[in-house]
Amino acid sequence: MKILGIGSNYVTDLKDIAEKKNAKKFIFSKPESSLAVNCDVEYPSSITNELIYEIELVVKIGKEGKNISKETANSYISEIAVGIDYTATDLLKDARETKHPWDFAKGFDGAAPISSFKPVSNYNLGDIDFDLKINGEEKQKSNTAYMIHDFADIIVFISKYMTLQPGDLIFTGTPALGKGEIFKGDQLQCSVNGELLLDFKMI
Repeated sequence: MKILGIGSNYVTDLKDIAEKKNAKKFIFSKPESSLAVNCDVEYPSSITNELIYEIELVVKIGKEGKNISKETANSYISEIAVGIDYTATDLLKDARETKHPWDFAKGFDGAAPISSFKPVSNYNLGDIDFDLKINGEEKQKSNTAYMIHDFADIIVFISKYMTLQPGDLIFTGTPALGKGEIFKGDQLQCSVNGELLLDFKMI
């Protein structure tokens, strides 16, 4: 299984999408051991003092593909979930300063809490609402209409470089506003189209 993520993929104003589509895309990866499926997550205090949350919709690939066309790209999605992309920001800053890879900042155990998956047929891919509440307070909210690069764009781009295989997961970007620091004891709740799919605590 590959776990891939795309950075800086949402806007707050639809008119900004066309301008930002020409910006260079960047993809990062997380190891399978970073997944935490529908369970509480231990705060990684032994490695970081600054943990940042980002809610993201996650697509699961259902069939193998390479050099996938835009027209067929969405047919490679089998299921959708919601997850959190955690970043150990202090480790990320150090990695950037030393020009080292991001692996430890993005790929530690528990860095990818995720819900169970739902069939892709349940959703209109261009109109999915999703939101994050922390301790009952809404922190992030958006809709897939505000994606700079939609699901198909992401799949086309990735498949130029690597073969996508059944079970691969793609974190498709976080809302443009609201990401921030998470703390031990916080309760996170992620909903998709008003349905609570992920509910866990930092312990």
